[in-house]
Amino acid sequence: MRTLAPGSLVVSCQPGPGSPFRGPVAMALMAQAAEAGGAGAIRANGPEDVAAIRAVTDLPIIGIHKLGDPAGVFITPTYEAAAGVVAAGADLIALDGTLRPRPDGQPLAHQIARVHTELGVQVMADVDTLEAGQAARDAGADLVATTLSGYTKSRTPIEPDVELVRRLTAKLDRPVVAEGRIRTPDDVRAVFDAGAYAVVVGHAITDPMDLTARLVGAIPAR
Repeated sequence: MRTLAPGSLVVSCQPGPGSPFRGPVAMALMAQAAEAGGAGAIRANGPEDVAAIRAVTDLPIIGIHKLGDPAGVFITPTYEAAAGVVAAGADLIALDGTLRPRPDGQPLAHQIARVHTELGVQVMADVDTLEAGQAARDAGADLVATTLSGYTKSRTPIEPDVELVRRLTAKLDRPVVAEGRIRTPDDVRAVFDAGAYAVVVGHAITDPMDLTARLVGAIPAR
């Protein structure tokens, strides 16, 4: 299995609801473009997209499968969800590593142990707080990512959570991956300066709808 190299820029190929780019054909093209630009890995959602991307690149793929209620644990919430994307070609599994109850009622450690033992791949825990990161590490996660920082609260911040990256790297003996609201070269430098092992960027690269809306929003009223 391919592994995530230190210093990698991971491109998250997951267009949002309503995007005309949704679907495995477009995601495979997006992954090819990311690789041509120097990406070190791809993050992708669902067996179909993962399989399409695997067919066109040898980059490591961090696979997820979003299932269930987006207000709760829905990033690869079960072992079965993980197994589906590994079978499609994912090299690592990312899953919700917050302290919220899991839909199958099992502890996080149970799912991670099954992924390790039965699928033979590493697990990246997407967390929202330092406490969740510590718990995920204790549950056996191989990497910890700041993916869900700000998204389990009623109000989502605008800036990347550089401080959480710094606190996690100071406390954990696991690689810390920075993800969430990283949009500029300065953001990338800031999270690496804070100790990040790798960085995941999504919307700023792969969502032209979001890019267009932000630029349109800057036009002065007339």
